[in-house]
Amino acid sequence: MPAPLTLDSLDALSADGDINETPFNVFIGHNLGHRVFTMSVPFRQFYDISDVANDRDSGPVAQRPLDMEHARNLAKYMLRGLVSAAKMRRIIQEKPVPAAYDTVMSMLGNQPYFSLQPVVCNIRNTPYGGNGMGGIRGLRMQTEKGETAAFKVFLSERHVLWVIDGQHRRAGADIVMSFLQAVRQSGRYPGKAPVIFPDKSRDVTSEEMAVWNEAYDAARSYATITLEVHLGLDIDQERQLFHDLNKLGKKVSSSMALQFDSSNPITQFIKGSLVADGVLRVTDVENKDWAADTGEMVLKDVVAVTSIAFLNKSNAAGATPAIVEPRQEAVLRLWQKISEIPGFGEVGAKEKTVAAQSVVLKALAKLTFDLNFSNRRPDDGADLFEMLLAKLDEVDFSHENPVWRFFDLSVEEVEDAGIKELGAWLPSTDTGANRDVGSFQGGVMRFGAKHNDIYPIIGDMIRWQIGLPNRHA
Repeated sequence: MPAPLTLDSLDALSADGDINETPFNVFIGHNLGHRVFTMSVPFRQFYDISDVANDRDSGPVAQRPLDMEHARNLAKYMLRGLVSAAKMRRIIQEKPVPAAYDTVMSMLGNQPYFSLQPVVCNIRNTPYGGNGMGGIRGLRMQTEKGETAAFKVFLSERHVLWVIDGQHRRAGADIVMSFLQAVRQSGRYPGKAPVIFPDKSRDVTSEEMAVWNEAYDAARSYATITLEVHLGLDIDQERQLFHDLNKLGKKVSSSMALQFDSSNPITQFIKGSLVADGVLRVTDVENKDWAADTGEMVLKDVVAVTSIAFLNKSNAAGATPAIVEPRQEAVLRLWQKISEIPGFGEVGAKEKTVAAQSVVLKALAKLTFDLNFSNRRPDDGADLFEMLLAKLDEVDFSHENPVWRFFDLSVEEVEDAGIKELGAWLPSTDTGANRDVGSFQGGVMRFGAKHNDIYPIIGDMIRWQIGLPNRHA
């Protein structure tokens, strides 16, 4: 193990201090035997004292390219965290919390807790790595009993914190500070990318400005970012550490992530309005044995279906309360009608009804979006949606319904089943649409795995059975 740092050894690292040194309080540890600093810096300051080695023109590359969309999503999270921090400080100081805080948090998306994982950095030009390029001046901070509480180290301009794990958090922090500065200086929400607030290109109200001013104060003072600073690593060591931090971890399953996440308004809607009220029963474990089906739906499938109904996409990313809340009533009514389909939600549901297959529910969700929320919704979309709900009971969701097997039946079988007119409601052969929707074997209709190709076609089949307008006409 490296020898513990002492006051003398710290002073010996650098005999002369730089004029522009900045003091930081740090704890000194030995991560698997390697000396590291653990320190906290104000949110606003982190970007200025750090850099990322992903630009070939600036030197050796030890990082992957920056993904600006990922950085923007992190910036949204950080902005919510700063507003939450400002609100929490008011509560601690027993000051009244203006209604604008709740309004802003509702637009951004609230959640029970906010935190950023520590950013891992490296100070290259220190002697710990054996390069002998000068050290870091430091002082021991002691308690009244002479115990070492921490160290105060002095970092100068040459002590750049090279980010090993956290470059997107760094870029996100810069986006947040740029947003706060633009809002406070111009009095308007930015209209150019990257957009991290739902409203854009409108004036900021005086109540909202008070929120942003206090969020900016939080970023400059008491809201901090924790850093684990390694010392004297060379480029190969930085690359190895980057690999180990990003490849040796194990991601949680999609269902568990959705189960634990309380920040997204769509997952909030599912938990608060569907599961809590008994409309659905959900599970984290996917059971592929239809004979052992309990009637519960896998949470990730419920999220995919509900996201299509709200957003016309199969994931909840990008959902905001401003989009979701006005649409909740229509989506809730859809799920309530789905729960009334014979066999749905019962033990052995998948063998009793095709509605227990998520791809069929995605088709219903797509119809809900198209009739209510699409920019191309028909003028009578509200009336057509009421028609969809009213006549959903008339749709035959049994496995034996020949409608689901339209593409597999012969011309004679189609005519005998009385579904010849259905062909006009389905994509024509020259569109290149995937017509392999599934297979009927042993009295069971199993739809295919390519849901994005299949559920629009199932939606057309449902349109025809209910009498909704032909979307191809």
